[in-house]
Amino acid sequence: MAATSPANIFILAGQSNMAGRGGVSKDPTTDKNVWDGYIPPESQPNQSIFRFTADMVWEQAHEPLHWDIDVVKTNGVGPGMPFANELLAKAGPSIGTIGLVPCAIGGSHLREWVKGTDRYTKLVERMKRSEEHGGKVKGFFWYQGESDAAVEEEAKSYERELSKFFTDLRADMNHPDLPIILVKIVTHDFFISPDFEFKEEVWNAQEAVTQKLPNVRMVDGRVAVGNFDEGLNEDRGHLNVKSEVNLGKMFAHSYYSNFAHFIS
Repeated sequence: MAATSPANIFILAGQSNMAGRGGVSKDPTTDKNVWDGYIPPESQPNQSIFRFTADMVWEQAHEPLHWDIDVVKTNGVGPGMPFANELLAKAGPSIGTIGLVPCAIGGSHLREWVKGTDRYTKLVERMKRSEEHGGKVKGFFWYQGESDAAVEEEAKSYERELSKFFTDLRADMNHPDLPIILVKIVTHDFFISPDFEFKEEVWNAQEAVTQKLPNVRMVDGRVAVGNFDEGLNEDRGHLNVKSEVNLGKMFAHSYYSNFAHFIS
C-alpha cells in the first residue's frame, strides 16, 4: 500500500467500456461471463502506477482495475492501464507517479451520475479522498452514453445534463479548470439495431459539450475500435482487448497534447 497519494491522479468514470470488458466472454458451459486473464504488454503493472481501491487506499495498479468497483459485472482489460503506461512513456519519469481512480459502473445512465444521486456523492468522495495525502486530480475521463442512446428523453437531454454534471463536479472539487476527456460512444453501426436508436442525439450532445465548456476534449471510440468485426467482443457491445488498449493510448495522446502543463 502507498503511504502517500500519487502525484498525478486520474478519474475513470462512466459505464462498462470504461470499467473494461476486454477479454470477457460467455462460458458456454455455465452461461456466465468470464475474463480470460490475458494482460497485454501495454497494460502490465508499473511501479509508478497506482490504483485507488474500493476501500480508498492506494495499491500498485493491476488489471482488472474495476474488479472491486463494478462488482456485479465481470471485468477485464480497460483503457486505464494503457493510458497510464503510455503517458509515462510520453512524459517521462520526471512527472512522478500516476494514480488511477476506478469509478465506472456497467450499464449506468447519466441520470444515475448527476448531482443529488448516491453515485455522484460517492464519486466526489472518492475524488476528494484520493487527494488526501498530497496528490492532485489532474484529469477526469468519461466514457458513457450508450445507455442514454436507447432512451429518447435521455438522449435529447444529454447535452444539458452532461454540461451540468461536469460543471457541478468541477465546482464541488474546487477545480474549475479540471481537464476532462470524454469518449464519443461506439454503437452497433454495422447492423440495424433498435438498442441505440438515438445515438445521433448523444453524439451531437457530446460534440456540443466539448464546444461549450473549457478544457473538455473528446476522443472517438469508433477510431479505437476500427473494424467492428475485429474490434469488439463476441457480444458485439463491448470493446475487446485491442480496442481498449487503443483507447487508453488515445486518452494519453489527447491528454499530453492538450493538458501536459497540468503534469509538468
